Amino acid sequence: MDVGKTSMLLNQMKVKQQASISVMKKIMNNSKQANTFINNMMKTNTETLKSLDPKLGNTIDIKA
Repeated sequence: MDVGKTSMLLNQMKVKQQASISVMKKIMNNSKQANTFINNMMKTNTETLKSLDPKLGNTIDIKA
């Protein structure tokens, strides 16, 4: 293999790697945003339920 082909192959591999990293960063960012949204939604839902009945969730009934 000559130097020109080797150089071209290395550059192609670098481009593929950079594209993969960019896609992974975008996926991680989207996951982080979804996680934040779900956490905020759960927090709001919990606060709403507690405001409706402040005793809700304070005790557990257990029967054996």
